[in-house]
Amino acid sequence: MATPRFKYLRPEDIRRLQSYEFAPRLFAEGYLSGRHRSRHRGSSIEFHDYRQYVPGDDLALVDWRVYARTDRHFLRTFEQETNMECHIFLDSSASMGFQHQDQSKLDYASFFAAALAYLVVHHGDRVSLQVFDDQIRHFSPPGSTQRHLQTLMHVLEENKPGNQTSVANALHRSYPLLKRRGTLVVISDFFDDAAAIFKALNPYLHRGFRIHLFHVLTPEEISLQTTGLRTFVDMETGERVVAHTDQIKSQYKTAMQEHIQHLRAYAARRRVDYALVPLDTHYFNLFDRFSQ
Repeated sequence: MATPRFKYLRPEDIRRLQSYEFAPRLFAEGYLSGRHRSRHRGSSIEFHDYRQYVPGDDLALVDWRVYARTDRHFLRTFEQETNMECHIFLDSSASMGFQHQDQSKLDYASFFAAALAYLVVHHGDRVSLQVFDDQIRHFSPPGSTQRHLQTLMHVLEENKPGNQTSVANALHRSYPLLKRRGTLVVISDFFDDAAAIFKALNPYLHRGFRIHLFHVLTPEEISLQTTGLRTFVDMETGERVVAHTDQIKSQYKTAMQEHIQHLRAYAARRRVDYALVPLDTHYFNLFDRFSQ
């Protein structure tokens, strides 16, 4: 059967991902690590040891053959292989439709999300996808099958820029949907209040999520170009402002750098990985963040 062709997961990308030189580093630390060991009581993969029964334990786990020999209740314990879960949060607000050359921020973010989802599934782990603007527009629960991966690719291809950005609101609403902790990857232009974003991340941090924030901006957004008198249109509200770029360039740069520094400072204090990602950086380079 022919492999389906997807806009954001092209055959040449798959070939490169399958032989990518960063794969050993990416999966070495256990954050995107396929399977890793954890000890649980109950039936599982590999026997570990015995321990004595205590009231409240499940009687189904008692080894009755040992009881017959010793007249004492013992439970078998096991080492169980558990799968990592990677949760991808994709900002699909109206501002993500802003383009650099022929590619929008949403296209760039979707390529990265597709490649990351492929790698997670390819290594036997589970990946979920949430598409949001000021609300949760779509949620695909964690899965690890090829069919699940194809479903995610279809979601990405049908996705369009939507309403205003509210990263904080989306994170608040998403928290109850994630049943197991894992790696949380947020891909956004983060046009939202930095303090509110990290307040919304606190519950995830308390539960032990490892969090990566990828701040996607066009070069023009990072550093305003000098182009004379221009009309600026807010892509999320439609508001129009006429201004001369020579007069506002310095103030714009200061405001943007302050916002970036606030995000970076909050991330450093909470041990969250933050990366500023200009749209002229190839998204394959972002995978190095997972090995840090």
